[in-house]
Amino acid sequence: MKENRSVGRSVPRVDALEKVTGRAKFPADFSMPGMRHAKVVWAGEPHARVTGLDTSAAAALPGVVAVLTSRDVPRNEFGIIDSDQQVLAADVVRWTGEAVAVVVAETEELAEQARDLVKVTYEPLPLLLDPLKAMAPGAPLIHAGRASNVLARWKIRRGDAEAALAEADLVIEAEYHVPMVEHAYLQPEAALGYIDEAGRVTIVVAGQWPHDDVRQIAHALALPADRVREVVPYIGGAFGGREDISLQILVALAAWKTRGPVKMVWTREESMRCHGKRHPFTMRYRWGAKDGRLTAARIELIADAGAYSSTSKAVVPGALSVAAGPYNIPNVWVDACVVHTNNPPTMAMRGFGTAQPPVAYEQHLDKFARALGEDPVSFRLKHLWDEGSIQPTGSPVPPGVGVKETLRQAALAAGWRPVAERWVKPDRPPLPDGRRRGLGLATAFKNIGYSFGFHDRSTARVTVALDERGEPERAELFIAATEVGMGVHTVLTQIAAEGLGLSMDRVKLNLVDTTRTPNAGSASASRHTFMSGKAVMEACRQAMAKTDGLLGRHGGRGRPLPPEQRLVEAEYTFNSQDVRPTTDLDPETGACNPHITYGYVTQAAEVAVDPATGAVEVLRMVSAQDVGRAMNPLMIEGQVGGGLNMGLGYALMEEFKLRDDGRVRTRNFSEYLIPTTVDMPPELTSVNVEVPDPVGPYGAKGLGEHVMIPTAPAVLNAIRDALGVDIDQIPAGPERVWRALTLARKVVPE
Repeated sequence: MKENRSVGRSVPRVDALEKVTGRAKFPADFSMPGMRHAKVVWAGEPHARVTGLDTSAAAALPGVVAVLTSRDVPRNEFGIIDSDQQVLAADVVRWTGEAVAVVVAETEELAEQARDLVKVTYEPLPLLLDPLKAMAPGAPLIHAGRASNVLARWKIRRGDAEAALAEADLVIEAEYHVPMVEHAYLQPEAALGYIDEAGRVTIVVAGQWPHDDVRQIAHALALPADRVREVVPYIGGAFGGREDISLQILVALAAWKTRGPVKMVWTREESMRCHGKRHPFTMRYRWGAKDGRLTAARIELIADAGAYSSTSKAVVPGALSVAAGPYNIPNVWVDACVVHTNNPPTMAMRGFGTAQPPVAYEQHLDKFARALGEDPVSFRLKHLWDEGSIQPTGSPVPPGVGVKETLRQAALAAGWRPVAERWVKPDRPPLPDGRRRGLGLATAFKNIGYSFGFHDRSTARVTVALDERGEPERAELFIAATEVGMGVHTVLTQIAAEGLGLSMDRVKLNLVDTTRTPNAGSASASRHTFMSGKAVMEACRQAMAKTDGLLGRHGGRGRPLPPEQRLVEAEYTFNSQDVRPTTDLDPETGACNPHITYGYVTQAAEVAVDPATGAVEVLRMVSAQDVGRAMNPLMIEGQVGGGLNMGLGYALMEEFKLRDDGRVRTRNFSEYLIPTTVDMPPELTSVNVEVPDPVGPYGAKGLGEHVMIPTAPAVLNAIRDALGVDIDQIPAGPERVWRALTLARKVVPE
């Protein structure tokens, strides 16, 4: 078999042509004959008891097919980890995005009209929007019957942080805050539900974990899982926001009850009001150094879970495990908790708990470097992990540690120069218009795959059509890895082509249908290149081994295969626990083997800041990322650009806000700001560092989330370099920067 060399090439995306020509169909593009339309009656209060629900006027409207309430749901509960959410509110609403009823009508206009005729009466309950107040002793309970509003707590204890802090000759303490953030994907939620020819409740929807959606839909409808089907076409963005259930059960319920096709499409305002957000954190850092080296880290993380648990029990332990950064600190004490409020549930979002702590630990690193008179590059290199370094959880870092090389490459590209044993930062004089320039950097890391003992699996099936000589002629790939924009279908096609010795145009990858494509797990945790890539690679190896056996039974190569023997199929399930097992946190010490592997990124930012207004312009960004093996360099470049865009939004402008009464303030894109092309830096440099993971397919790790994680702290460190003031809360908008500078001027002696 000839080496094809598909892997490692900058090949075009396999979905590019359909998307740029408009042929690609997204969930909102699907329709069926006889289709009805559904609209949701949303909660009118953020925390209240439902005292009355009158659907009679809506049901009497001509053209209304059904008005569904909690009484129509066989099991009125769902949730990706804990089933603590109501499909339709029965007694209490806990945030304004709670669904109370679903109206199904012959037209969308009639459904809207009928929705407005549903009358719900409420008895207000105490409102809690601040997690610090919600966790206070005696606070009103958001979920009755629980001991407190604290959903869960975790901790890490390594060494003796208190003793090391007492002995330190330099201790720095600070508190950092990051906000609730909207996913802001391009296409709002949409789904078509119907009963297929086999009698299965079928949903066409954008989902990140189709097989888990099926599990939750089947549970709510009290159906066997094999009576539920999910089809996932092209997806208009996700960023973690489509991992949880949003409208899937509502549409499935409507189709199941009416026994006909039902479509539901949310408006942008519904999307922003009614799906989960990134966790806001309060992060308290107290670190110590002795003789110029970090010796102790004491950290407290407080996260807002919102009204329901969603993925908080996975996100916050992830934050706990990375809270001290990729640094050798011998004594570490970390406490983390997540608290219920009446805010929107917080959930998976790009970074999954690893995006928040770098805002704290990378600024804290810079504070130590300044206090010790060291350059930030030199100071980091003294402390960054090497192969075999021990994590705060007591286990060695997974092999393939490229973090130091990402720092070196980013620093060089940004203008730092190594001189003797030190690194020297280039000068950045003020601009002619009076704006001050600053240069900052940040290093971060992200786990790849699911963690803490979870059996992370991905299954791939490949069918290979052989020619008469037994050589692969074409192949079909079946795997339920949803393409949410990151290019996974292209990478998996490259891996299959490489393994089978085919050109990529001879490999067909089928879109996701849970009845045909085996479970690949979620499109999250930056896991598909590593997990699904490994499954595809091994399935192709098995197919080739079967081919060799087939040829052997027919007299070897050169003898023609009979036509009925020219199709080979192989299926492989890759389970990370078989090759690199993870373990759960010890409840007393936090000791564990937390994650499968890591990707590392260092970024540098150059900014110009107007001291009169606080306005920040990002002039240049450098990103150096350890990808293990660059499977498709062109797609990596695209990922870097997208990650920087999201990271700049996190740093400078994005914040999902509620009013004091718990209702949404930032209702649409005219009120919730996201970066556009004019906000991107005119100069962007991307450097791929390749330190292979020996388990990953062809050495690859993953990248999807990593490239947004260090952006915000790099920008904040650059602002500090420009102005000499710390910004310990994001977004660092003009007013916040101006106020910090004004306050600093007031406290400086005359």
